[in-house]
Amino acid sequence: MPRSADLNPVAPGLLALASAGNFSLLEERAAPLFDCQSCGACCSYSSEWPRFSTEDDAQLDRIPQDYVAADEAGMRCDGVRCSALSGEVGKSTICGIYDVRPDVCRACMPGGDDCLMARKAHGLPAL
Repeated sequence: MPRSADLNPVAPGLLALASAGNFSLLEERAAPLFDCQSCGACCSYSSEWPRFSTEDDAQLDRIPQDYVAADEAGMRCDGVRCSALSGEVGKSTICGIYDVRPDVCRACMPGGDDCLMARKAHGLPAL
């Protein structure tokens, strides 16, 4: 199930408008909903992208070693795909370490520039 961070950040405001019955504003402000679990493009974009940068030692210790690159600078990738990603990009995906994923993964926001760039590289619509 997608976590709140995986949903469009304007969704709570849209829900409030809908519950208030203000559908004209809702239609004006409606934005596409990005479901990370039906995408996964950002996790299959570049072997250089999932790098550790702001994590402290305690955060890094929680990431299973099998998913860490040999140089310990980031996540281990198979080609351009993060080894923690399961499933088919653009269809159904899941992160095997979601709860302990690195900060760079947490910073990639659904619908943000990085997300849209990765979606485009995979031939997925911007929504």
